[in-house]
Amino acid sequence: MLDIYRKVPKDLTQPTYSGAVVSILCCVFMLFLFLSELTGFIATEIVNELYVDDPDKSSGGKIDVSLNISLPNLNCDLVGLDIQDEMGRHEVGHIDNSMKIPLNHGFGCRFEGEFTINKVPGNFHVSTHSATAQPQSPDMTHIIHKLAFGEKLQVQHVQGAFNALGGADRLGSNPLASHDYILKIVPTVYEDLSGKQRFSYQYTVANKEYVAYSHTGRIIPAIWYRYDLSPITVKYTERRQPLYRFITTICAIIGGTFTVAGIIDSCIFTASEAWKKIQIGKMS
Repeated sequence: MLDIYRKVPKDLTQPTYSGAVVSILCCVFMLFLFLSELTGFIATEIVNELYVDDPDKSSGGKIDVSLNISLPNLNCDLVGLDIQDEMGRHEVGHIDNSMKIPLNHGFGCRFEGEFTINKVPGNFHVSTHSATAQPQSPDMTHIIHKLAFGEKLQVQHVQGAFNALGGADRLGSNPLASHDYILKIVPTVYEDLSGKQRFSYQYTVANKEYVAYSHTGRIIPAIWYRYDLSPITVKYTERRQPLYRFITTICAIIGGTFTVAGIIDSCIFTASEAWKKIQIGKMS
């Protein structure tokens, strides 16, 4: 009395070739949809959102910076890094966690450094300001291999400007010109499935090249990186489809496919029976 799945006796059913074809196609179609849903369930979805906040409060108001730049026509003894910001920091010739690699038989230099900056507007610049003796005509043509802020993110399906200046080639510029790179730094958070967060920074850049003069003559050129922080934070979150949604989708696939296949089979069988009756009527 309570069985809603009533059974039809086997001797009251009739197998047909058309039904077999529909059944096979139905099973193949369900298998295809099942595998598609299974792939989507296993795959990780990355969702991004924007909000106003300082995400990495444990950093002490600092941002890690990684700079790698080549100056093929400036000796390493002349190359230095200077840092200053609106909190009163003014450091000339920063040398911690940095190294200089001679290029072109000592005529050029590759500077690699890792340092921190405060989360306030400021600048850092590569120049000859820290040199013992200032050259008459320093050549500031350069190639930027890397400029990145915060933790390095190596995540698929996340396209961002984490190293927007990587590969910038200024070898064809005026050797006596200064270069201004205006950076807008955007805090970025990546949260994986386990809830672990990694903090990095993207940035946009605009640049100009100019030869500066003052009342005493031409100003010694430098490569300036002037930065400011955006109040907007970008957050990427890994998500996976919940199990209940996967089960619901599979049930919908099976039930819907069986229903549609049953309707198709019924139509084919009805049309076949009607055609047989028409043929019998003609013969009689």
